[in-house]
Amino acid sequence: MRYTVSAASTGTLRFNETDRVASILQNITMILSTRKGSVPLYRDFGLPMDFVDRPAPVARVMMISAVREAVEEWEPRATVLGVTFDQSAEQAGKLIPVVEVEISSE
Repeated sequence: MRYTVSAASTGTLRFNETDRVASILQNITMILSTRKGSVPLYRDFGLPMDFVDRPAPVARVMMISAVREAVEEWEPRATVLGVTFDQSAEQAGKLIPVVEVEISSE
């Protein structure tokens, strides 16, 4: 089944989430909204900020690659099908990734 997750949809954080799908989607949201190097003991968790202050077309390509790699590493139960960006936020100079994922049945 396909789901869409945005970095802007942080909502309420629930520790020890019992619903498998909600847990996976919450994990992906946390990956998207965490700066790499900011989590003690898990310095590789999150997204690198190499794309900050780059021209928008360059930043988009760099962010798509970073999102795919981070989700693949930190949430192996999901497969990234595509990465787009919130168009309304882009006008304000922000790139907010919206990720379409498929959750494996295992």
